[in-house]
Amino acid sequence: MRLPLLALLAKEPAHGYELKQALEQTFGAAYPRANIGQVYVTLGRLEKAGLIEGRDVAQDGKPDKRVYAITDTGRQEVAKWLTEPTEGPRVRDEFFLKLVLAPETQLADRLTLINNQRRHYLNVMRGLNRMAAEERGNQVSQLLIEGAVLHLQADLDWLERCQEELT
Repeated sequence: MRLPLLALLAKEPAHGYELKQALEQTFGAAYPRANIGQVYVTLGRLEKAGLIEGRDVAQDGKPDKRVYAITDTGRQEVAKWLTEPTEGPRVRDEFFLKLVLAPETQLADRLTLINNQRRHYLNVMRGLNRMAAEERGNQVSQLLIEGAVLHLQADLDWLERCQEELT
């Protein structure tokens, strides 16, 4: 959460609740909702690290709010994050570890594991398709959902390959 919050602050100063709302409005239901407590804890850590600066702003009839602005160091951190490639394929896949080790344990067989995983992926895909129908007006959310669906389709194809080779 730290780098997305920094990226939002690179645009303009904001307080925690505004940042939470910006994440939710930008990514829609496709992105897990941010916990406001987690937002404020992260902001505190970013401030302690010198990546943002907070200042208290008085409000009429309400407690002061803390508004955060990105520092030059924070801006450099966001620029670095934006230009670095993102982690690629998962070589250390937990499901694959289970699949390979299951016969050694005699507690589960590979075909059952593959079928359970396939059902899980299909259920997740159905949920994503429902979410896509609800998020029709949010292009960012649609692209995020589409990426997840394409990853799931690749995972389903890979499960077929595992079944062919290992069962």
